[in-house]
Amino acid sequence: MSGPVTVAAVDLGAASGRVMTAVVGDDTLRLAEAARFPNEPVRAGGTLHWDVLRLYQGVLDGLRAAGPVDSIGVDSWAVDYGLLDADGRLLGNPVHYRDARTDGVVGQVLGRVPAERLYATTGLQLQPFNTVFQLMAARDTAQFAAAKTLLLIPDLLGYWLTGEIGAERTNASTTQLLDVHTGRWSTELAESLGLPTAILPPLRDPGTPVGVLDPGLGLGPIPVTAVGSHDTASAVVGVPAAGENFAYISCGTWSLVGVELSAPVLTADSRQANFTNEAGVDGTVRYLRNVMGLWLLQESLRTWGESELGDLLRQAAGVPGLRAVVDAGDAVFLPPGDMPGRIAAECVRLGQRPPDSPAETVRCILDSLALAHRAAVLDAQRLSGQAVDVVHVVGGGARNELLCQLTADACGLPVLAGPVEATALGNVLVQARAVRGGTAGLAELRQLIRQTQPVRRYEPRGAAARWREAAARL
Repeated sequence: MSGPVTVAAVDLGAASGRVMTAVVGDDTLRLAEAARFPNEPVRAGGTLHWDVLRLYQGVLDGLRAAGPVDSIGVDSWAVDYGLLDADGRLLGNPVHYRDARTDGVVGQVLGRVPAERLYATTGLQLQPFNTVFQLMAARDTAQFAAAKTLLLIPDLLGYWLTGEIGAERTNASTTQLLDVHTGRWSTELAESLGLPTAILPPLRDPGTPVGVLDPGLGLGPIPVTAVGSHDTASAVVGVPAAGENFAYISCGTWSLVGVELSAPVLTADSRQANFTNEAGVDGTVRYLRNVMGLWLLQESLRTWGESELGDLLRQAAGVPGLRAVVDAGDAVFLPPGDMPGRIAAECVRLGQRPPDSPAETVRCILDSLALAHRAAVLDAQRLSGQAVDVVHVVGGGARNELLCQLTADACGLPVLAGPVEATALGNVLVQARAVRGGTAGLAELRQLIRQTQPVRRYEPRGAAARWREAAARL
């Protein structure tokens, strides 16, 4: 197919899902929202779950609203999964990665497999919500005993859409069960942990077929194409970089901060710095650190109730900067709850005067995020040897002008903000390339983004010494 194609991206985030349509041609990239629907976790029986059936219904309604398309691709957050029984039926709602069931499990795993071996095999940072720790927490349950197949969230939706079972590689790489050297499941690691290897599905790469929509859905015989189904993998495709010396910040509920490499970094220093090596599209490595991201702000807004974000950001811009900062990567901020209270407590623990108004809390959050971005960009360069001349901020955080400016100031580098819809753009570009039979590499895909999508530039304003001093407090 040589002319433009129309494809649909199913893009699921922590707070909402949407179906986006795109027309993609040689010089064309037009994106439109067909439908949006909420993604609200549900606590039942003391466990926090994803309402995955409601999400699936939202996907189907969105695809009907999208109309005829040449392909469909699905991406979502990482690590969470559903278990299927021998009949291919889902065994309960998937558990939310913020649930407390993995408390203490990391230590249990490291008692079986030392951290050095775990990192050397998988290249992943230690995060208590990684799939391997969730599986260890669930291993002795009746539900797990009945499981025959494990499917990560995008693969579960793909299975319901097509009836085909598989695991897309970029998302599989976040489970801490994929061998970073071979790109295959590490059956040796799974066996060392007492996990059944038979539940791990066949792997597929971005740009390969998943299957064709089930005729019973009444949507027609539309092909479903594997994309970078970890939303960050698609977002990194959507970074409008003009060269290789760039860092990216995929900024939403999380800030994923890193560089794109051709090979993993598996040194002891990299492990101790808690950097992760995740699979990217076209064989790349997403070398990055997870920072808590705008979750700090989102959860604070939920605590305050009716607060207006725009007003708070304007007020925060007038608050003196770097008066109080916290470690935005600290696990104390991971669970839901009273985020302003936890931030104030951390400020006191660090010997700083805590914020005494919502505007001061917002400024503390944004200064702290900028500091975390700075630390991750500096560490990524030091550990990988990859120089960085510019920082690209994509995702919802690209709308936050104050955060983008503070990130430029903290990093001492220009920040290019946008596109906001980088994940959907990366999703549709990988689909369109597959449908059209093209051979364009990431450089060509990103050139099309630069030609068609708005980007705003922020220059650093100096004051490097103040950022160094603030970093030293942490």
